[in-house]
Amino acid sequence: MKVVFFDRDGVINDNSTYYVYKKEHLKINDGVIETLIKLKENNYEFIVISNQSGISKGIYTEDDTELINQEINKILSLYNIKILEYYYCIHHPEITLCLCRKPSSLLFEKAIARFNIDVKKSWMVGDQQRDVDAAKKVGLNTILIESNSNLTAILKKILNE
Repeated sequence: MKVVFFDRDGVINDNSTYYVYKKEHLKINDGVIETLIKLKENNYEFIVISNQSGISKGIYTEDDTELINQEINKILSLYNIKILEYYYCIHHPEITLCLCRKPSSLLFEKAIARFNIDVKKSWMVGDQQRDVDAAKKVGLNTILIESNSNLTAILKKILNE
């Protein structure tokens, strides 16, 4: 299976408010729908791996995170697009040490094992260096984008167009 992994906030959705945990703050970034449609046509599946440190900081809850993930799913389902799974780390290094927060690769390792992902044919798209650093540890191809940029720019690199 070939997969494109995405960071959530700043890649899939706008993170101008930084912590996105209320439905009214959710805005899908430009080019996301078009990009996912094109990647799906080329037999890619999708997984989101995200640091959600606002949970450990007490700013929002895991339920809030799940609500945003469900809202993203609702929007994507209108275009027959499905996210296989959302993996997220609830920790912040000033509060709790963990093995799952990017740039650690544990969440990638879990996804790769669970879905039998071919890392040589798969990609990680992130807007922070820690996103690509974690992905490189497991052998994924990586693309670092500017936060909240139009996602269609990644198609050329992934699809070799």
